[in-house]
Amino acid sequence: MPGGGESVREVVHHTGAVGVVAIDDEDRVVMLRQYRHPVGEHLWELPAGLRDVDGEPPVETARRELAEEVELSAERWSLLTTHYPTPGFCDERVLLYLAEGLQPADRPEGFTVEHEELDMTVERVPLSDAVQWVFDGTVRNSLAVIGILAAAQLRATAPRLRPLDTD
Repeated sequence: MPGGGESVREVVHHTGAVGVVAIDDEDRVVMLRQYRHPVGEHLWELPAGLRDVDGEPPVETARRELAEEVELSAERWSLLTTHYPTPGFCDERVLLYLAEGLQPADRPEGFTVEHEELDMTVERVPLSDAVQWVFDGTVRNSLAVIGILAAAQLRATAPRLRPLDTD
C-alpha cells in the first residue's frame, strides 16, 4: 500500500469490455433494456460486451457486439473513453466507442440469442432525452451514463479524441 503498509483486498480480475454509443442520422441513441440479475431489475444500457475473443482488437469487439445485440453496423467509429467502472474491487477496463452512419446488419454466424438477451428490447432515444434520463435516474448503468454524457459533450464542444486503435 502507499506509505509501506499492508492490507488485504478482494479483487475481481476481469477480461475487459467494450461499449457502443450508436447514434443514428436523427441524433437518436440506440438503447437496450435488459434484465440484470445482480440488481434484480431491467436497466437501460448501451450495446456492450466482453473482450473474450483472444487477439481481437477492441474496436472489432465493439463492431461484433453492435451486430450481435442490435443487428447494426456503422460507417464511422470513434473512441470516446477508456475507463474503469469499479476500480475499488475490479480491474475491468471498458473502451467506449461512438458509432455513426448506422445500417442494418446480420448477426454474426454462430451467434445465438440466449439468457437475458431473449428478453431484451431495443429503442432509439433522442440524445437530448437520453441525457435527461441520466439526470432523472432512468439510466443507471455506468457505461451508459458515461457514454451518453460523453456523446452529448462531443456534440456540444467537439473535444479532440484519441486514435481509434488506442487500447
